[in-house]
Amino acid sequence: MTYRRSAVATTAGLAMLALAACSGDSTDSGESGDQVTLQMVESLTNPDRTVLIRGLLDDFEAENPGVEVDLVSPPTEQADQTIQQMLQSGSGVDVLEVRDITVGPFANNGWLYDMSGDLEGWDGWEALTDNARAVAEGDGESYFLPYGFYGLSLFYRTDLVEEAGFDGPPSSWEDLLEQATAIQDPASNTYGYAFRGGQNANGNVTAAINAYVIDDLDVEDAFRMNDGSTIFAAPEALDALETYFALFEQASPPSAVSWGYPEMVEGFNNGSTAFLLQDPEVIATIQGSDTLSEDQWDTAPLLVGPTGRAAQPLATAGWGVAEGSEHHEEAVALVQFLASEGPATEFAQANSLVPPIASAAEDEFYSEGPWTSYVTMTEDPETYVNVSQPRGVSWWTEWIQKADQEIQSVLLGEMTHEELLASWDEFWTEKYASAE
Repeated sequence: MTYRRSAVATTAGLAMLALAACSGDSTDSGESGDQVTLQMVESLTNPDRTVLIRGLLDDFEAENPGVEVDLVSPPTEQADQTIQQMLQSGSGVDVLEVRDITVGPFANNGWLYDMSGDLEGWDGWEALTDNARAVAEGDGESYFLPYGFYGLSLFYRTDLVEEAGFDGPPSSWEDLLEQATAIQDPASNTYGYAFRGGQNANGNVTAAINAYVIDDLDVEDAFRMNDGSTIFAAPEALDALETYFALFEQASPPSAVSWGYPEMVEGFNNGSTAFLLQDPEVIATIQGSDTLSEDQWDTAPLLVGPTGRAAQPLATAGWGVAEGSEHHEEAVALVQFLASEGPATEFAQANSLVPPIASAAEDEFYSEGPWTSYVTMTEDPETYVNVSQPRGVSWWTEWIQKADQEIQSVLLGEMTHEELLASWDEFWTEKYASAE
């Protein structure tokens, strides 16, 4: 595959592009009047990923000689804002990366094209997993086809677990606390757990709470119980917090108070922490470690709560079509191509994603090594229950900012566990009431 025509633009250049889109279209006015040029924008940009996408687009162009695709790859930090600006302009973007945290606001503003009619009779539909079809169907509108899923598992040091006298990795949150505390040895620069205290710390906190309330959890909205109350008002939520924050107090490096994604992954990757709760995309990072050998680490299924079950909050993203595109037919064809068996499996493997294609589970790539924990969870849905978080609500960004700030307050001793839960319960109760 070759790398060509990828517009890895600067922020200023992208802003000019978004403004210019107001007056331009994406039809090539050259010698061939039938030539169509699509503009595609990615969000979670990194160089290797961009090369891969460009190669897939080259394959699509080879199969569709009347269509060319220009790829715009903004820096990840500004990507969603850039995409929003382009969508607001009403033209200039045809295909875009849609995430579970952007599909709500983008769709509510009328910026996404509903592909449900176009997907009727699509021959790639049956190849998708049940989870992928559920995402694609949405609430009746198909705003994107998923390219994969992000699901939590436990990365662990096999050698440190054995040296501490344990037969295998922890299976529950209580087990994790016990093993991480036993392994903790600051004098040797060895710590039990790569705690996430900084940006997006809320995700692991809610994962712990979900595991403790799973038996009465609303799986369609994992911030609610079956009786309509929030998970933060459940008595078990306090037990979850006490166990979870004890990981910081007893088994984590003090600097983890501000650790976000890069720091916690590096903490495991450089050999200083024994356990890490993260998405499968980290597998490729650890496999490339200069510190850890293949036989020093592995992954285990997501930690269960007191009743022996866990809630797996699958996060996802994919490719969608802009409502303002003048080439819906060609844009949908590109999305369908990227979601078809070959391209989708290649993309998922290269980016360490849980694949959206059912047959991929039989691939040796997913059936051996650190991927086996995901196969275990997939084959036991009664124990590892797939749940949906309300990531599409308009107040999700507000929630993340509030939750992360208050987690910091707890870690710094400025807020109690009870106060945190009361604050979160009040927030979600009020938001749910206002949305009804």
